[in-house]
Amino acid sequence: MANDRPIVICPPGEDGGRRVRDGPRFLGMAYGRLDVVEFLRLEGLESVDHDWLRRSARVEWRGGPDAWRGHG
Repeated sequence: MANDRPIVICPPGEDGGRRVRDGPRFLGMAYGRLDVVEFLRLEGLESVDHDWLRRSARVEWRGGPDAWRGHG
């Protein structure tokens, strides 16, 4: 995973899932922060956790980090 590409977490869809992208690459549909953490770990970012997601300048939360629909 290149360090200069943004990690984009899109706003929730109708089913509550949020698309997660590393630049142009689709990583999966997340239904909570734990899903995002797991996608990024599978991409090689082993030190990712909930705090990293909140602090990292690489993460772009579209709709905000708390915009989960009944999940988190």
